Amino acid sequence: MSKSLEGLNILVTGASGGIGAAVVERLAAEGARPIVHYGRDKAGAEALLARTSGAGWIVQGDLSTADGPFALWRAAVGAAGRVHGLVNNAGIRTEISIDASPDDWKAAWQKEFQINFFAAADLSKEAIRHFKANGGGRIVNMASRAGQRGYAADAMPYGATKAALVNLTKSIARSFAADGVTAVAISPGWVRTDMAEDFIATHGKAAAVSDIPIGEMATPSEVAELVAFVLRPSQASLNGATLDVNGGSYIR
Repeated sequence: MSKSLEGLNILVTGASGGIGAAVVERLAAEGARPIVHYGRDKAGAEALLARTSGAGWIVQGDLSTADGPFALWRAAVGAAGRVHGLVNNAGIRTEISIDASPDDWKAAWQKEFQINFFAAADLSKEAIRHFKANGGGRIVNMASRAGQRGYAADAMPYGATKAALVNLTKSIARSFAADGVTAVAISPGWVRTDMAEDFIATHGKAAAVSDIPIGEMATPSEVAELVAFVLRPSQASLNGATLDVNGGSYIR
């Protein structure tokens, strides 16, 4: 495998499982030193780093708090010194009905925006400042098909956070590329993660892939391969792009 990311230190949020773990494995395989973020699963993060090259760092951070993202960035820089890339992968999806109480409704929206969007915005702010001072860097934001075509009635906060993340990517791309800071959004549809497996267990695979023309979900390794490609220094012209990974279920 090409070592196209040799020597790059890349922070991946939400890295202890699913897409995040696959991204870490792929980055390490291509020569990067991953900075593995976890919220609660320290053992999972340690096991992940151990089964890759072992070269990298583990950092803890609670993205649900106001200072959590800033503390995480400080920990990442403290561990690695120089950070070359940021992958904002951490995210949650909660369900809230329009029949919920006002308090529950607001709490669901605020929690989802804090973790899915505000944390990414805060980390991006710190990353941009670091990149500008140290010769550039790249931000990859894990968005979603839901942010482009809308989402289910009981999960509207998720789609809204992902739409905001796409817009943030475009703003960074337009505003800071002259400083050597570029940004790309990756927009998957269904990916075969634990969330998808839970849906399949309840509704069946046919329901899960009914609107995917290729008849299959993406795998975490597919998404990870694309993340690694986007992070290659040679791919600066992808700046500002939103890359769809949805099997043709949403075509712009």
